[in-house]
Amino acid sequence: MDKEVEEVLKGNCVVYPTSTLPALGCILTSESLDRLYSIKKRPKNMVVSIGVANLEQASKLVHLTNDLEDFLAVFPEGSLTIILPAKKPLDNRLGGEKIAIRILENKVAKKFIEKTGPLTATSANISGLEPLKDCEMAAKTLSSSENTISFLSGTCSGGIPSTLIAWYTVCKSPNGNEIEVLREGLVTEKEILEWWKKRI
Repeated sequence: MDKEVEEVLKGNCVVYPTSTLPALGCILTSESLDRLYSIKKRPKNMVVSIGVANLEQASKLVHLTNDLEDFLAVFPEGSLTIILPAKKPLDNRLGGEKIAIRILENKVAKKFIEKTGPLTATSANISGLEPLKDCEMAAKTLSSSENTISFLSGTCSGGIPSTLIAWYTVCKSPNGNEIEVLREGLVTEKEILEWWKKRI
Protein backbone atom coordinates (compact mmCIF):
# COMPACT_ATOMS: atom_id res chain seq x y z
CA MET A 1 0.00 0.00 0.00
CA ASP A 2 2.93 2.40 0.63
CA LYS A 3 3.70 2.52 -3.09
CA GLU A 4 0.08 3.47 -3.92
CA VAL A 5 0.03 6.09 -1.13
CA GLU A 6 3.20 7.63 -2.58
CA GLU A 7 1.72 7.51 -6.10
CA VAL A 8 -1.51 9.28 -5.15
CA LEU A 9 0.29 11.92 -3.04
CA LYS A 10 2.43 12.72 -6.10
CA GLY A 11 -0.81 13.68 -7.85
CA ASN A 12 -1.46 10.47 -9.77
CA CYS A 13 -4.67 8.43 -9.82
CA VAL A 14 -5.04 5.09 -8.03
CA VAL A 15 -7.85 2.51 -8.21
CA TYR A 16 -9.02 1.32 -4.79
CA PRO A 17 -11.88 -0.94 -3.59
CA THR A 18 -15.14 0.22 -2.00
CA SER A 19 -18.19 -1.66 -0.73
CA THR A 20 -19.81 -1.31 -4.17
CA LEU A 21 -17.37 -0.76 -7.08
CA PRO A 22 -13.70 0.11 -7.58
CA ALA A 23 -13.09 3.86 -7.18
CA LEU A 24 -10.61 6.08 -8.98
CA GLY A 25 -8.90 8.22 -6.37
CA CYS A 26 -6.80 11.34 -6.62
CA ILE A 27 -5.95 14.13 -4.19
CA LEU A 28 -8.14 17.22 -4.35
CA THR A 29 -5.91 19.46 -6.47
CA SER A 30 -6.85 20.94 -9.84
CA GLU A 31 -3.86 19.28 -11.49
CA SER A 32 -4.83 15.81 -10.18
CA LEU A 33 -8.44 16.37 -11.20
CA ASP A 34 -7.25 17.26 -14.72
CA ARG A 35 -5.60 13.84 -14.86
CA LEU A 36 -8.63 12.03 -13.47
CA TYR A 37 -11.06 13.67 -15.89
CA SER A 38 -8.74 12.96 -18.80
CA ILE A 39 -8.35 9.28 -17.81
CA LYS A 40 -12.11 8.81 -17.34
CA LYS A 41 -13.00 10.97 -20.38
CA ARG A 42 -15.47 12.55 -18.01
CA PRO A 43 -17.31 15.79 -18.94
CA LYS A 44 -16.01 18.71 -16.84
CA ASN A 45 -19.55 19.62 -15.70
CA MET A 46 -20.04 16.23 -13.99
CA VAL A 47 -19.05 16.57 -10.33
CA VAL A 48 -17.20 13.78 -8.48
CA SER A 49 -17.70 12.83 -4.85
CA ILE A 50 -15.04 12.63 -2.13
CA GLY A 51 -14.28 9.53 -0.08
CA VAL A 52 -13.23 9.88 3.56
CA ALA A 53 -12.29 7.39 6.26
CA ASN A 54 -14.41 9.00 8.99
CA LEU A 55 -16.34 12.11 10.02
CA GLU A 56 -13.20 13.68 11.46
CA GLN A 57 -11.67 13.78 7.96
CA ALA A 58 -14.93 15.10 6.54
CA SER A 59 -15.00 17.90 9.13
CA LYS A 60 -11.85 19.41 7.60
CA LEU A 61 -13.67 19.91 4.30
CA VAL A 62 -17.33 20.52 5.14
CA HIS A 63 -19.58 21.95 7.85
CA LEU A 64 -21.15 19.10 9.84
CA THR A 65 -24.35 19.31 11.90
CA ASN A 66 -24.87 17.74 15.32
CA ASP A 67 -27.51 15.31 14.02
CA LEU A 68 -25.41 13.97 11.13
CA GLU A 69 -23.60 11.31 13.16
CA ASP A 70 -26.91 9.91 14.46
CA PHE A 71 -28.30 9.88 10.92
CA LEU A 72 -25.29 8.02 9.50
CA ALA A 73 -25.38 5.48 12.35
CA VAL A 74 -28.86 4.31 11.28
CA PHE A 75 -27.74 3.12 7.84
CA PRO A 76 -24.95 0.77 6.66
CA GLU A 77 -21.55 2.47 6.46
CA GLY A 78 -20.68 3.43 2.88
CA SER A 79 -24.32 3.35 1.75
CA LEU A 80 -24.80 7.15 1.70
CA THR A 81 -23.15 10.06 -0.09
CA ILE A 82 -24.17 13.38 1.47
CA ILE A 83 -23.84 16.84 -0.05
CA LEU A 84 -22.72 19.33 2.62
CA PRO A 85 -21.55 22.98 2.60
CA ALA A 86 -17.80 23.37 2.02
CA LYS A 87 -15.70 25.15 4.65
CA LYS A 88 -13.93 26.82 1.76
CA PRO A 89 -14.87 26.44 -1.93
CA LEU A 90 -13.10 23.61 -3.75
CA ASP A 91 -12.60 23.02 -7.48
CA ASN A 92 -15.97 23.15 -9.29
CA ARG A 93 -15.44 19.53 -10.36
CA LEU A 94 -15.70 18.67 -6.64
CA GLY A 95 -18.87 20.73 -6.27
CA GLY A 96 -17.41 24.15 -5.42
CA GLU A 97 -19.31 25.25 -2.31
CA LYS A 98 -21.40 22.04 -2.01
CA ILE A 99 -19.35 18.90 -1.57
CA ALA A 100 -20.54 15.26 -1.85
CA ILE A 101 -18.94 13.22 0.95
CA ARG A 102 -18.99 9.42 1.36
CA ILE A 103 -17.60 7.71 4.45
CA LEU A 104 -16.15 4.51 3.04
CA GLU A 105 -16.84 1.13 4.58
CA ASN A 106 -14.22 -1.03 2.85
CA LYS A 107 -11.33 -1.72 5.29
CA VAL A 108 -8.63 -1.42 2.62
CA ALA A 109 -10.09 1.89 1.42
CA LYS A 110 -10.30 3.22 4.99
CA LYS A 111 -6.68 2.35 5.73
CA PHE A 112 -5.57 3.87 2.42
CA ILE A 113 -7.46 7.14 2.93
CA GLU A 114 -6.31 7.42 6.55
CA LYS A 115 -2.79 7.60 5.08
CA THR A 116 -3.54 9.86 2.08
CA GLY A 117 -6.33 12.10 3.34
CA PRO A 118 -9.61 12.53 1.41
CA LEU A 119 -9.61 11.30 -2.21
CA THR A 120 -12.07 11.34 -5.07
CA ALA A 121 -14.47 8.40 -4.96
CA THR A 122 -15.75 8.30 -8.54
CA SER A 123 -16.13 4.90 -10.22
CA ALA A 124 -13.00 3.54 -11.93
CA ASN A 125 -14.26 3.37 -15.50
CA ILE A 126 -14.39 5.37 -18.71
CA SER A 127 -17.50 7.56 -18.44
CA GLY A 128 -20.49 5.82 -19.96
CA LEU A 129 -18.95 2.33 -19.90
CA GLU A 130 -19.94 -0.47 -17.53
CA PRO A 131 -17.73 -0.43 -14.38
CA LEU A 132 -15.70 -3.56 -13.60
CA LYS A 133 -15.70 -5.18 -10.16
CA ASP A 134 -12.01 -6.09 -9.95
CA CYS A 135 -9.59 -3.25 -9.11
CA GLU A 136 -6.69 -4.66 -11.16
CA MET A 137 -8.87 -5.10 -14.26
CA ALA A 138 -10.35 -1.61 -13.80
CA ALA A 139 -6.83 -0.12 -13.55
CA LYS A 140 -5.71 -1.96 -16.71
CA THR A 141 -8.76 -0.66 -18.61
CA LEU A 142 -7.90 2.92 -17.60
CA SER A 143 -4.16 2.59 -18.28
CA SER A 144 -2.49 3.62 -21.52
CA SER A 145 0.98 3.18 -23.02
CA GLU A 146 1.95 6.59 -21.54
CA ASN A 147 0.17 6.23 -18.23
CA THR A 148 -0.07 3.08 -16.06
CA ILE A 149 -2.68 3.40 -13.30
CA SER A 150 -1.73 1.89 -9.92
CA PHE A 151 -4.26 -0.10 -7.91
CA LEU A 152 -4.93 -1.70 -4.55
CA SER A 153 -5.98 -5.32 -4.94
CA GLY A 154 -9.61 -6.16 -4.34
CA THR A 155 -12.78 -7.40 -5.97
CA CYS A 156 -15.92 -5.41 -5.15
CA SER A 157 -19.42 -6.81 -4.79
CA GLY A 158 -20.91 -4.40 -7.34
CA GLY A 159 -24.63 -3.81 -7.27
CA ILE A 160 -26.48 -0.67 -6.29
CA PRO A 161 -24.51 2.57 -5.72
CA SER A 162 -24.70 4.71 -2.60
CA THR A 163 -27.78 6.89 -2.06
CA LEU A 164 -27.06 10.55 -2.79
CA ILE A 165 -28.60 13.07 -0.39
CA ALA A 166 -28.58 16.86 -0.25
CA TRP A 167 -28.43 17.70 3.49
CA TYR A 168 -30.74 20.41 4.81
CA THR A 169 -27.82 22.84 5.18
CA VAL A 170 -27.45 22.97 1.36
CA CYS A 171 -31.16 22.76 0.44
CA LYS A 172 -32.95 26.00 -0.40
CA SER A 173 -36.01 25.19 1.68
CA PRO A 174 -37.47 28.34 3.28
CA ASN A 175 -37.87 26.60 6.65
CA GLY A 176 -34.39 25.05 6.46
CA ASN A 177 -35.42 21.60 7.64
CA GLU A 178 -35.71 19.46 4.54
CA ILE A 179 -33.35 16.97 2.98
CA GLU A 180 -33.56 15.78 -0.60
CA VAL A 181 -32.77 12.34 -2.03
CA LEU A 182 -31.11 13.07 -5.39
CA ARG A 183 -30.29 9.46 -6.31
CA GLU A 184 -31.84 6.40 -4.71
CA GLY A 185 -29.29 3.66 -4.13
CA LEU A 186 -28.46 1.17 -1.37
CA VAL A 187 -30.84 2.98 0.98
CA THR A 188 -34.33 3.79 -0.34
CA GLU A 189 -35.83 7.26 -0.37
CA LYS A 190 -38.64 5.94 1.84
CA GLU A 191 -36.18 4.79 4.54
CA ILE A 192 -34.40 8.16 4.48
CA LEU A 193 -37.57 10.22 4.72
CA GLU A 194 -39.05 8.00 7.47
CA TRP A 195 -35.99 8.71 9.64
CA TRP A 196 -36.24 12.41 8.79
CA LYS A 197 -39.92 12.67 9.73
CA LYS A 198 -39.18 11.16 13.16
CA ARG A 199 -36.44 13.74 13.70
CA ILE A 200 -38.58 16.76 12.88
